[in-house]
Amino acid sequence: MSTSDQNTEPGTAVTWVPDLLYDGGRFRRDVGLTCDARGRIVTLLPLGSLRTLTGGEPREGETYDITVADRYFATRFVRLRGRALLPGMVNAHSHAFQRVIRGRTEYRSPAASDSFWTWREMMYSAAARLSPEDLYDASRMAFMEMMLTGITAVGEFHYLHRPPEGAAYDDPNLLAKEVVRAARDVGLRIALLRVAYARSGYRTPPNERQRRFIESDPAEFIRHAEALDDDLARAARDDGADDEVPPLAWAGVAPHSVRAVPVEYARAVAEFARARALSVHMHVAEQPAEVAACVEETGLTPVALLAENGMLNSQFTGVHAVHVTPEETAALAAAGATVCACPTTERNLGDGVVPADEMFARGVRVALGTDSHAQIDLLEDARELEYHLRLQKLRRNVLAPPAAGDPSGGDDNARARGEASELPALAARLFDCATSAGAHSVGADSGRLAPGRAADFFTVDLDDPSVAGASEDDLLPAIVFSLARTALRETVVGGRLVVSEGRHPSQEEVTARFSSLQRRLWGR
Repeated sequence: MSTSDQNTEPGTAVTWVPDLLYDGGRFRRDVGLTCDARGRIVTLLPLGSLRTLTGGEPREGETYDITVADRYFATRFVRLRGRALLPGMVNAHSHAFQRVIRGRTEYRSPAASDSFWTWREMMYSAAARLSPEDLYDASRMAFMEMMLTGITAVGEFHYLHRPPEGAAYDDPNLLAKEVVRAARDVGLRIALLRVAYARSGYRTPPNERQRRFIESDPAEFIRHAEALDDDLARAARDDGADDEVPPLAWAGVAPHSVRAVPVEYARAVAEFARARALSVHMHVAEQPAEVAACVEETGLTPVALLAENGMLNSQFTGVHAVHVTPEETAALAAAGATVCACPTTERNLGDGVVPADEMFARGVRVALGTDSHAQIDLLEDARELEYHLRLQKLRRNVLAPPAAGDPSGGDDNARARGEASELPALAARLFDCATSAGAHSVGADSGRLAPGRAADFFTVDLDDPSVAGASEDDLLPAIVFSLARTALRETVVGGRLVVSEGRHPSQEEVTARFSSLQRRLWGR
């Protein structure tokens, strides 16, 4: 069919053809991913269909006409030899500026014992000294590193609002826009989750190091969040985004925690978000001291308090949720809420272990975040979600879906006997945490490869030593549990190749600017 037909889509589509394509929990051969000129997936195209249309093997770089559901496309053929193609991962919880303290908190403090609270003071000292341009450089470094590891969208939990002295910028969203600019400049999608922060804590005196965070009046916060939402929506329209084209940046809101936001304030923010259909994120039960303070102030634990005030729903993501009871987990499940686990940070800070087994058993959706960026590797967070529980429970495959008729979760020796293994199901569950669950959490139109979704994906080098020799059945477990970062080769966002052969086009300049920032911040 001629592409001059009236039903032809404008522009040229691209069909990416890897050796293996991840689709619905399994890898398929001889399948291409066709995306249109606006960055949406059109179809997963069996190559047999294209060979029939072209009369032979399609040639690299050539353009062919295809028909999908009575729509006609001119598509260019791009071969990804020696690659597996998987949906882009979604990092549901990030504090980009904390990239500047990586490696600088790994020492014994003068305090009697190191904890989250002593770590926090080092974080505050960095936050107090960042200019808008510094924040841009730190964020761009974190976001570029995400793209190099197969992450295509991030939920940025942003709470730097004011100048260091605590006054106000002419534009109260200046720093948020610097973070968005950093993401856009490296090609990463971003949900800017604007954080409400009202106080240091219940019966806690003001902390001078938190001056940049504080907006004590909920009406002020809502006014600024509304302006940011409008500005990002306007920018998306200017980019040509509409219902058919996913935006590169959008807004959400985040009452920081029950210690930092009184419940009346948090409820007002949640009502604003509900009216605008925005995602709501909140730190929940990360530390025992936080839970104890909430009980002292309100008589309820954090999750119970949020449930009583009608704040738990399908738009809500509770970040961490380490110290929750089975009853609280049931409340999260009943509301359709998401939990975002950040295992690398939770391990680094000594927070504790997220009870993901109980969450999966109850039907709670679990996403993943890199949080403080002690390292940026969402697959490492996926495997730690399981491995932490193995250490705690003293058994393997804790999060594997139960085999039929086996409530214990399957048989570790089934594969050795040549029987069906639960390991691929476990890997698929963990990979879903890093992709589709994260996409739901931040409101990204990605996380799986399906028609109509954003064409966001990454590739794995099948000859990399960390996965070489894996069969199609074993490849996903090898990727989730064993993949080295050297195996990540291409990252595509909206059908546009950003990372190629393991390098970002701005890598040298971004790294140099960040290194200069680190020398200025730390004096060496």
